[in-house]
Formats: sequence, structure tokens, C-alpha cells
Amino acid sequence: MKRSLPLDGCCPVAQSLTAAHEQGEPARERLLLAGLRLFAEQGFAKTSIRQIALAAGANVAAVSYYFGNKAGLYRAVFWGGAAPSPGKPPQPGAARPSLDGLFEHILAPLRSGTQARLWIKLHRREMIEPAGLWREKVDRGMQPMHTALVALLCKRLGVDRPDDEVLALATLIIGPAVHLLVNCEVIDALAPQLLDGPRAIDMWQERLLRSAETLIEAERKRRRRKGAAQPGAEPAQVLRRSRRPAPTSNRHPRSKA
Repeated sequence: MKRSLPLDGCCPVAQSLTAAHEQGEPARERLLLAGLRLFAEQGFAKTSIRQIALAAGANVAAVSYYFGNKAGLYRAVFWGGAAPSPGKPPQPGAARPSLDGLFEHILAPLRSGTQARLWIKLHRREMIEPAGLWREKVDRGMQPMHTALVALLCKRLGVDRPDDEVLALATLIIGPAVHLLVNCEVIDALAPQLLDGPRAIDMWQERLLRSAETLIEAERKRRRRKGAAQPGAEPAQVLRRSRRPAPTSNRHPRSKA
């Protein structure tokens, strides 16, 4: 007799898990799917191995066999074991990094359906309720992407080293894309058509690219104006100094006899 799974049948992830169970998917895959849903909805601390095993229709010992412990399963789920991976983030030394490639990488999970939305929710929960992987996410994911973007901006702006304005520009460019990713559920509630399907995500990628190019051009113009103003300051000072009256002497010239 097949055990019924304690999952909400209206949930697409629950349906995927049920289908995986009925189709004889390996226990490892079922544990990843169940772990994704439960960790995303309840958090690491409030989710037990027994709950995950029951939801996956697997033996409790299977968690230890495949992942070592609950933390190992959480790590596997967190790094995309149960959701389509967005791929490797752009690296600083990569050949010809591009803004378009950056936005494609950030928005990739939004193209991957309900499982990816749960994966996004899980990462958001890790930020609020750290279970030990947030620093690793910054080091492995965010920092390389930020460094690659800053290097690209330095090249586009013709500067050797990034100053605070370049770092701020990188934040302005990447911020809207991260907002779409992190707050996708809010957008789904306010205007669901904006994230509905691959074409909608393509349009966001185009919008983000246009916005980034506008910001870069504005910063380039600002630097040109600043550069044009600075050289003119020195001649003005020299001119003011040249207009100072020459000091007068108190000595009177001798009269000729």
C-alpha cells in the first residue's frame, strides 16, 4: 500500500514531489524537493529530518546516507540541488563580461517556475534567519559578481581604480535586478503579468540594460564636466594673483641736483 504524502495538493512543488514519488524517482531527489519546500516555508531550525523524510516518502536513514545530516541536506538544497541552477556568476577575469550577461545570470531563477521561487524564498530566509551559509553566499556568489561589475564599469568609464562613485554606480545598476529576484512574490501580488513567463523576464532584462546604460552615460558626462571644471580653476587663481597691486616702496627717489 502506497503511503500518502502530507503535502498540499494545490502546491505545484507538492505535485512535482508526488509525481516524482509515483514515477520512482530516486530517494535523493525526493528528499531535495521535500527539503526545499519545508526549509523555505519553515526555516532550518523548525524543520526536522523526520518531517522531510515523511514528505519525501523516504526512510529517515536516507538523509544520513545521501547528505550526512540535516545540515548537509540544507546545504545541498541551498546551493540549487532542488532548483535549476542559475549558473556560475560572472567572474572578474572572465573574457568580455557584459551587463547583459550579468542580468541574465541574476534573473535566471525567475525563468524556472515554482521550485525556483521556493529557492529564492529559502535564500531570503537565510538572510533573515542565518543557518550558517549567508557569508558563504556573499563570498561565492555576490562578491565575484560585484567585482566583475566594478571592473566592467572602470573600463567603460576609463578609470584605473574604482572610487566611491563607481562603487555606488555598481549598486544602482544591480539593485533593481536584485529587487525583482528577492521581492518576486510582492510583484506577483501587485502586477503578476510583469513576471509571467520567459518573455516577461526577457523584457525586464532589456529594461535593466537600458537603465544601466543610461546611468553609465550620466556618470561619464558627470566626470567630463568635473574634469573640464578642475583645469579652469588654476588659471583663475593665477589671474586673481596677477591682478594684485604691486607693493609700493616708502622710499622717495632722490632729487637731481
